[in-house]
Formats: sequence, structure tokens, C-alpha cells
Amino acid sequence: MAATTNEDLARWLARVALRDRVAFEQVYRATSGHLLSVAFRILNQRERAEETLQEAFINVWHNAGSFNASVASPMTWLINIVRNKAIDALRSGKTERSSTVELDDEAMQIAADESQQPLRLLDESLHKLKIDACMAALSAQQRQALALAYYRGMVHTEIAESIGAPLGTVKAWVRRGLDKLKGCLEAAGVAAA
Repeated sequence: MAATTNEDLARWLARVALRDRVAFEQVYRATSGHLLSVAFRILNQRERAEETLQEAFINVWHNAGSFNASVASPMTWLINIVRNKAIDALRSGKTERSSTVELDDEAMQIAADESQQPLRLLDESLHKLKIDACMAALSAQQRQALALAYYRGMVHTEIAESIGAPLGTVKAWVRRGLDKLKGCLEAAGVAAA
């Protein structure tokens, strides 16, 4: 391909403004190598420079009609777009890093909280599963009587009235339920509180 002149670039940019894909490809082929090096010099990272170049060319595609040859040469106009995109990417990266550091600090504070340690959370979950399994081993009447006693704070007479069962039966459900629950929890290795 022959050396590209400013006139070639200006003509192609005018056609890009009319959504001419062939002209856009010609602008890209003629300038992308140089523009990538501009982005790379600012960002100092190849991958980010390539992303920035892609964003810059999207900008060129959408705004080619704003190119004015009396204000700047085509290459100066293109370099300015890439430079601005690269500076934006650089600033965005700094913002990302600073917010990541803040999150890391916050995460470290949570990790320092003993109640949030993964092993402790796992242990608590396993204990809960064992307790749930022991509760499931009780009869429905025993579970209901214990729930009313411990979660609602009811005494034996209130439980008997609430569920319509004889007082002696309710006392037996609570006592046998507690004994069975205690034995199950001890067998499961859950210490009584």
C-alpha cells in the first residue's frame, strides 16, 4: 500500500461520515499501528491500549462528520481522540484500583471479625443441621410442646390449654422431648448450651 497522505485520510473520513465501511477500514489500516503506540505510551499496557484503540475507532465511526480539516490534520484529530480515550482509561483504572483497595480494607475488617470466619460459619451451619435433625427425630407433639415452651415462653398449663391436651400429657411430652433431644445432641457431638 502506498504511503497515506493527509488528503487520503481527510477523503476517507468524509466517506466514513456517510457510513462507508470500506473507507473506515482504510482509515483503520493506515493509522491503527501509530494510534496503538499512542495509547500504549499513555497506558503502558498492551491489552488496555488495544481496548482504548477499539473505543477510539467506535468514536471515529460515530463522529467522523465532526472532523474539520481547517482546524486540524486528520492524524492530529485521530491522535487527539485516542489520547483522550487513553487518559479516560487511565483515570478509570486509578478509580478502580482505589475502590478495590477500599473494598480490600473492608474485606479484611470483616475477616478480622471472629464471628465471620469461614470455619466458624461452617461449624455453626453444621451444628444447626445436627440440631434440626435431632428436632426432626422428636414426635410432632414433642416438637410443638418444646417450641411453645422455649420460643413462646409458655408454661405447662398454658401449653395444655393452647393445644387442648391434658396437663400430665404435656408435661410428659416436654420431659421426654428434652431427654430425647439431649441424647441426640450429645450423640451428634453438639455441646449443650
